[in-house]
Amino acid sequence: MLEGIERPLVPAAGKTLASLRRRMAMITMILLTLLWVQPAIVQCQSAPRSNPTGVPSGPASANGAVSTMALQNPPNVSVKPSDADSFHVDDTALAIPRVLMHQWSMAEQIAPEAVVSEPYLHSADLETMPLTLKEAIYLAIENNPNVKASQLDPLAGTEAVRMAYGAFDPDFIATADLIKSVVPAQSPLVARNDRLSTKNYDWNFGLNKVLASTNGTLSLLFDNDHLVTNNFFVTINPSYTSSLTMALVQPLLRNFGMSFATLNVRLAQSGQVQSQWDYAQNLQNFIRQVANDYWNVVLTEENLRVADAALKFNQDLVRQNSISVKVGMLAPIELQEARSAAATSEANTYSAEAAFKTAREVLREDVMVNPNRTFLPRRIVPADRPNPAEPVEVEEERSLELSVAYRPALAAMREAVRTSEYQIEFQRNQLLPSLNFIGQFGVNALGGNTLCGPAFGLPASSLNCVGPFEPTGGIALPFNGNYATVLNRMFGTRFYNYVAQLTFEMPLDNAPIRATLAQAKIAYSQTRMQYRNELSRVVVEVENSLANLTGAIRRERATRAATEYARQSLHDENVRFRVGMATTHDLLQYQNALVTAEGQEVQAEVDLENAKIALRHSDGTLLQSFQIHFQISNPRESKPWYALF
Repeated sequence: MLEGIERPLVPAAGKTLASLRRRMAMITMILLTLLWVQPAIVQCQSAPRSNPTGVPSGPASANGAVSTMALQNPPNVSVKPSDADSFHVDDTALAIPRVLMHQWSMAEQIAPEAVVSEPYLHSADLETMPLTLKEAIYLAIENNPNVKASQLDPLAGTEAVRMAYGAFDPDFIATADLIKSVVPAQSPLVARNDRLSTKNYDWNFGLNKVLASTNGTLSLLFDNDHLVTNNFFVTINPSYTSSLTMALVQPLLRNFGMSFATLNVRLAQSGQVQSQWDYAQNLQNFIRQVANDYWNVVLTEENLRVADAALKFNQDLVRQNSISVKVGMLAPIELQEARSAAATSEANTYSAEAAFKTAREVLREDVMVNPNRTFLPRRIVPADRPNPAEPVEVEEERSLELSVAYRPALAAMREAVRTSEYQIEFQRNQLLPSLNFIGQFGVNALGGNTLCGPAFGLPASSLNCVGPFEPTGGIALPFNGNYATVLNRMFGTRFYNYVAQLTFEMPLDNAPIRATLAQAKIAYSQTRMQYRNELSRVVVEVENSLANLTGAIRRERATRAATEYARQSLHDENVRFRVGMATTHDLLQYQNALVTAEGQEVQAEVDLENAKIALRHSDGTLLQSFQIHFQISNPRESKPWYALF
């Protein structure tokens, strides 16, 4: 076969080889095309649908699997001031045309959450995902919308700080106008005809700046006027008038002090820090909720297992008693009692199954693992089991110290006390009289087309032109020139003005300010008392958590021993029942005792895990216990350049 293929190639080797190369090249291109198109087709087929609710689905890979990095790496839940920059995408000057077009558009905008399709409501992720408690908490922090909403509060506080800094933003002002007036001339000496015409062109610029150091207001004004008129008495026509003025309004008593101008900034910064601590406290509360829901799934699953084991035991007892009744070894009442116990166990199984399903749904909505963006997220299967052997440190003094140092709610209230102090500082300053210094210095200039004006009896030595009013001549002012000449003349500072002024104001009674200061002091005292009350509440919570943890440890040991005793007793009673030394009633009593003991043991183990979580929550170390990084960001890092002076 190979020889038959090679034989025709011999006569025309060159052409045949070239044809073979072309064919091989075409085959290679086709294979490369298929290799390139196939991943694209697979990617299009496996790409998730657009999210009809607008809620982020959390970290996921391209094939819908949850990223292992999100499961293993501890999340960084710190909120940086720069995170708020993502909300400033439409604040540039280039966005003005688009904003105007959107403003005048008649189309009605619909919120993404308002568009929910019927197929989406019927979609569900039917897969299950085994997760440890730590992995479940990590994914819940990344996915849960309630956490994301709470994370936005510090960003709003950051914008409040930026808004406070905006008081020092230089304010640029520009005006341009054209004013023309044509009125009847009231004297033939004013205009050539019966109309007096005046036209003004104005273009003025200004810059105002509140000083962050002294709380004064610095202004720079540049005014320009161009006048054209037919008035005979205006001897510079058309004319240009320009002036450059610098003014300062500086408080000296009220609203003045060391860094007094930045007091509102410090208030906003304190509020932003409070929002970060509140966010940390909400995050700790959420982690505790997820942990409790996680262990509740374990509890209900174990209760269902215990109920299933009890049902199987009672069903076997019914089968055995049925045989014994048929052969006359047992009375029918023994069978009826076994059937009654089996029916009760079946009802308990249904209740346990319902509780397990409910707990599983709650945990699923907590974690919100939804890589496929379905209406119902993926189910979570707890991979952890209670570990009573885990060593737990129960030390009252250390727990109290940790709660004062790390409890976010206490830190937020300490920041609230600082805010109240700022309020007192501000109101105390308002008691002072108002003494303001107003300083102003300006230069001006005039120029234009100078005309020969009437002399009005001035001596001949002052005449410098020949005009229509007097044969001997008139007066022309030395301000001839265009607009550029006027600007050069203005910076020569020949013509200037200055103002130095002091204004003083003092209310004779000042009752409103004194009352406001008293209210600020009252609010400060209330905040301090509230902090002490919160501190006492935290102490009680820590003591309660320690007591519950100690009791949970002892109860778990006792219930474990009780379960072993009940299991051994049931075994012994079952042996006696098989040899006819015990009745069905006696056997069911021991079986009920075992079910109760197993349920109490499972409850005690789960309560022990929840008690560990509660202690870490009460002393403020819950984030650290799961290696979750949180750090208070300094809002002063976002200080703009114009707030430096």
